[in-house]
Amino acid sequence: MLRKFGKKILTASTSAVVLLMATPVVFAAEAIPSGDLSSKAMFAVGAMIAAGLAIGIGAVGAGLGIGTAASGACSAVGRNPGVQGKIMMTMLVGMAMAESIAIYALVVSLVLLYANPYMRYFLG
Repeated sequence: MLRKFGKKILTASTSAVVLLMATPVVFAAEAIPSGDLSSKAMFAVGAMIAAGLAIGIGAVGAGLGIGTAASGACSAVGRNPGVQGKIMMTMLVGMAMAESIAIYALVVSLVLLYANPYMRYFLG
């Protein structure tokens, strides 16, 4: 129990440190000269990597959610086949909610690639 709690605290604190260290880089976007070709290339590559990570992590999360819902529904129907209709309805709603996370991840990745709000600092 204590070991799991320690891992959660370590994960949360590491995430907070990474977030706090990455924030000044985003706000320093105005300071990068717009004529520098290497900064434009780095920005484009960074946007592509971020878009790939966004859709990849979103798809993995949605897949795990859908798999968990299907697993739970199968075991519930196996235990009590009489309530199959109610279980299926609840499972489908849960799967739709999990799939919406993948759609949100797709939207975020498309925004990063084609409608990035920081693009004007680097490309124009």
